[in-house]
Amino acid sequence: MVEQSAFRDSVFRALADPTRRTIVERLAVGERTVGEIAEPLAMSLAAASKHIGVLERAGLVKRRKRGRERICSLEPGGLFAVRDWVERYAGFWNERLDALDAALKEDANE
Repeated sequence: MVEQSAFRDSVFRALADPTRRTIVERLAVGERTVGEIAEPLAMSLAAASKHIGVLERAGLVKRRKRGRERICSLEPGGLFAVRDWVERYAGFWNERLDALDAALKEDANE
């Protein structure tokens, strides 16, 4: 349980940064080189590589070599951990929202 919690914490920390979320969004479309990731973000290759490293350690991104290039791809495992954690609370929120909906409808009928 502690390992799973530490893994999930690293994923949330990685996704807390807007630049890293942008990288994840871009990789969801397809593989990119580090240069392709860095260019639209107006950052150096070194800065992009550091962000990618955080995502890689969190299990969100995989990097591989192709000649002189580093190709990055999205790893869904980390995102599954976030999805599973959020889904645990879906029932709680659905119940609350259903109760709110019923209360609003009751107020509207009065």
